[in-house]
Amino acid sequence: MTDKWLFIIVAALVVFGIAFSYSLPIYFTNTHGMSPYHFLIIESIVGFGGIVAMWAMSRLEPEKWFSIIGFLLFLPVMFLMFLMYFLPSEIVPVINGAKRWIQTPIFSISPVEFFKIGFVFFLSWSLTRKFYLKKEKSTILHEIKLILPYSLIFLVSVALIAIMQNDFGQTVVLGATLLLMLLFAGLSFRMFISLIVVALIASIILILNSTNRIMRIKQWWAGVQEYILSIFPDFIANALRIEDITIDQSYQVSQSLGAIYHGGIGGVGFGAGVAKLGFLSDVHTDFVLAGIAEEIGLFGIALVTFLMISLIYRIFKIANRSENHVYYLFSVGIGVMVSLQFLMNAMGIIGLTPLKGIAVPFISYGGSSMMALSVAIGMVLMVSKRAKL
Repeated sequence: MTDKWLFIIVAALVVFGIAFSYSLPIYFTNTHGMSPYHFLIIESIVGFGGIVAMWAMSRLEPEKWFSIIGFLLFLPVMFLMFLMYFLPSEIVPVINGAKRWIQTPIFSISPVEFFKIGFVFFLSWSLTRKFYLKKEKSTILHEIKLILPYSLIFLVSVALIAIMQNDFGQTVVLGATLLLMLLFAGLSFRMFISLIVVALIASIILILNSTNRIMRIKQWWAGVQEYILSIFPDFIANALRIEDITIDQSYQVSQSLGAIYHGGIGGVGFGAGVAKLGFLSDVHTDFVLAGIAEEIGLFGIALVTFLMISLIYRIFKIANRSENHVYYLFSVGIGVMVSLQFLMNAMGIIGLTPLKGIAVPFISYGGSSMMALSVAIGMVLMVSKRAKL
């Protein structure tokens, strides 16, 4: 039986996102001469389209359709991401020095959002054969041989996303998802820790090779350093303090915190927020949680958090009750990915981590993210029919 509660929770989050796609971008629509309903109309079409897609996919038989959909999201989309680099700017415009979007006469699409779902499927399909169907003794050398192909595939993904598209945030999501799926698939804890160390070293190298990423780290540190350095002796604090940094990111975080504080417990009212009036850019995308907090307060954020936790719980419950190992690992991967995206965004807007441009699942404005996640949940709903719920 299909998990109806998972469907209801996601539908509620989609409706939540649609409502705030009208309220939050009002300054943007006014300054660009757009209709105030511009974002509402687009998000409504995509959101309700995603709900229909989830329902339709939940009706399919997983034995026939699950792998077909999964492979279509992995191999063709990976090739498309490679091809984007060579397509003309009329089709793939250069935005902030990167080619991330395919522009059509009707809509734009970000292939990486769909590739993430295909990547999770491929891992679940392949790891099942590597870790469950092969029962060799688990030695360090054996585990290295097992994970080597996935490391190579991940390096290709890094080249396509972090280097060719200059999108480090999505790479972090994919890398963390890979590590946790390996652990759930049966990787030893010692190898898991070793891979975390390798991942941290690789991340530092990627950051040091990009002036933009170094500046973003410095901007983040400039905004939070006084709070952190206050617990250290003066000679250490003085050595770590950064001076004379243009802290644009810190300004954004301070405006975000101001919006959250202004909202208080009950909020200032739907549509009555002021941070969205030019003070906080991207309030309908990267800072959507801050905009929600200002307008409907702590209660509103608590509701969003409750729905998100409920969503993650239902996904992991389906994983736990699935006897098919591929279905189990896929559901785990989607649950991990949703959790990471929500946490990374929430921690970024309050300054705990640098901002990475990661959307809040089903809440942030964005058609590609909404539709890709709807497909992912549709696949989870599909396999939930085989879980003993």
